[in-house]
Amino acid sequence: MSIEIDIQTGDASWPLAKALVLATFPPEAATILPTGPVQWANPDLRVLIEDNAELVCHVGIYRRAGTWKGRKVRIGGIGAVATHPDHRRRGYAGLALTAAIQTLRDEKAIDFVLLVCQPHNFAFYEKRGWHAFGGELHVEQKNERIRFGAMTPYVFDIRYGPREGVIDLCGLPW
Repeated sequence: MSIEIDIQTGDASWPLAKALVLATFPPEAATILPTGPVQWANPDLRVLIEDNAELVCHVGIYRRAGTWKGRKVRIGGIGAVATHPDHRRRGYAGLALTAAIQTLRDEKAIDFVLLVCQPHNFAFYEKRGWHAFGGELHVEQKNERIRFGAMTPYVFDIRYGPREGVIDLCGLPW
């Protein structure tokens, strides 16, 4: 077994990640808001894990200037955590998540990290030190600021540990 972890620029690495991400999150299974399918941001970076030269896991990394409780903050983001169905339960997502968090920590400019997930993933993130955010998450959709309730926000503490209040991503969700 030969595992390689690589961090690449988001747009440039899309051709490598596309098949895996679309297999994990097919367009027909899109998260729907009252206004239609969710518009997602493109990642700034991607963590790609290969096992024996086969792409088996992907995590998108995002960076954003946003607000929490009206205060300007630098928010790191994690999104599109995708593991090939034939390679799940082998620790790849945990490895990719750790690499993504370390990449954001190394930048020394991130106040906390945020992701959104569905209930079947809560335990996975909680086991890795993430905390449910009990406040409101605001995002942009169709050039409007909305409260995002389609998925549950989770935070990973860096400088701050938001648990309540309002987080505004000042842009699209990830």
